[in-house]
Amino acid sequence: MFLADLVATSQAVGATRSRKAKAESLAAALRRAEPDELETVVAYLGGTLRQRRTGLGWRGVSDLPEPADAPTLTVSEVHQTFEDISRIAGAGSQARRKAAVADLFGRATVDEQAWLRGLVTGEVRQGALDAQVQEAVAAVAEVPLASVRRAAMLAGSTLAAAVAAFHGGEEALAAIGLEVGRPVLPMLASSAPDVAAALDKMAGRPVAIDAKLDGIRIQVHRDGDEVLVVTRSLDDITGRLPEVVEIARSLPARRFVLDGEALVLADDGRPRPFQETSSRTAQAGGGVVAPYFFDVLHVDDRDLLDEPGHERLAVLDGLVPEQHRVGRLVTDDADAAREFVAATLAAGHEGVVVKDLDARYEAGRRGAGWIKVKPVHTLDLVVLAVEWGSGRRRGWLSNIHLGARDPEGGGFVMLGKTFKGMTDEMLAWQTERFTELATSPADRSEYVVHVRPEQVVEIAFDGLQRSTRYPGGVALRFARVLRYRDDKQAHEADTIEDVRALL
Repeated sequence: MFLADLVATSQAVGATRSRKAKAESLAAALRRAEPDELETVVAYLGGTLRQRRTGLGWRGVSDLPEPADAPTLTVSEVHQTFEDISRIAGAGSQARRKAAVADLFGRATVDEQAWLRGLVTGEVRQGALDAQVQEAVAAVAEVPLASVRRAAMLAGSTLAAAVAAFHGGEEALAAIGLEVGRPVLPMLASSAPDVAAALDKMAGRPVAIDAKLDGIRIQVHRDGDEVLVVTRSLDDITGRLPEVVEIARSLPARRFVLDGEALVLADDGRPRPFQETSSRTAQAGGGVVAPYFFDVLHVDDRDLLDEPGHERLAVLDGLVPEQHRVGRLVTDDADAAREFVAATLAAGHEGVVVKDLDARYEAGRRGAGWIKVKPVHTLDLVVLAVEWGSGRRRGWLSNIHLGARDPEGGGFVMLGKTFKGMTDEMLAWQTERFTELATSPADRSEYVVHVRPEQVVEIAFDGLQRSTRYPGGVALRFARVLRYRDDKQAHEADTIEDVRALL
């Protein structure tokens, strides 16, 4: 299969807003692929390389040779080249890597160069995420979509599920189960403006209300003396959290998988700012990180994914001591719920998560099973551009343009701008950061500096209003920066539909 065919598919997918049309285009490309190309095609259609690390970033693909006049590259050749690049190490590796990139991109056409650059940097703009690729895999392999999605969740990878579907069908997909030591994608929560709204969605049934800690999401696997700690994005941080490993080994079970949060506490037991936890979990040393668990997926050869929430909580309470569980209230009383929320906020936490006691653990799903409630409206948005400051902020990149993700059409929808909430330290940091992300020289000859849409920022706001000024038809009121989210990637930002739902 020629790379040009894949690029054409990506362009076709990006040109339509129809979810069905996207899936059909992706499926057509999969049908054209040779058996030995399928894995690579699945990965590339999802906008990712098969190699976890290549040593390449934006800078490595910013200075490219003249493009080729006609397409000649095959998908297999591209994959093999990136495989070779990923193995380059030792003295002179930088020069050899640069030469390999020049050779590959020199054989690519203009469209292929642009697409390959996006593949390397994780910025393929086609409006097709894993969900659409999974639909295409199910259609081509003639297996139920639900089977593909569950296998992808448990394997932590759409690619792994696709391989099973193509080579073994539904039976192979069903064989992919939860394995201690292999991370699974975490369950996610939808949002509600307040606890009363969250309780309404539970139709008067008793619920579990967990304190929402402002830390790093962790998943902890133990198999005997072996312990694995991974982040929300399934990155291995075991070596950075020896205190979490020690606590995991102290629990009265030999094999388990726990879901929770890790955060740094002050001497008085109150949580330290998120940035301190983020910094501490990025490298060993510094303050002590404490784990707090809120769910259990497996214990001593018993899978709990499909058990109702109340059963999993009972198992969790028997496994993890109270000092390492998040605060929890089980109630159907709105007044008791509000009191618990108030106490949680007074303790320095960011909100609560209201949980259906009958809900299964469904990795990756944002449904009504878990509903997060924060006292301040917040959104995780992506910075699209930034303006040079004036007056006291002269010389700094200040006012940021904010965008919500558009999963249907691809790209991002602008919601407004803000310069509020920025400390001098933050201004200095973002000036350096957005200079690196600038798509053209970030000099002051241009008032607005457009940047690659990669940096996620958490924005607080007082409300929303309908607006004809912005393409999404909605604008943020009194938006202000809370923090930059280096623990999230652009594809994890809130969507324009999430925003409109808050109206």
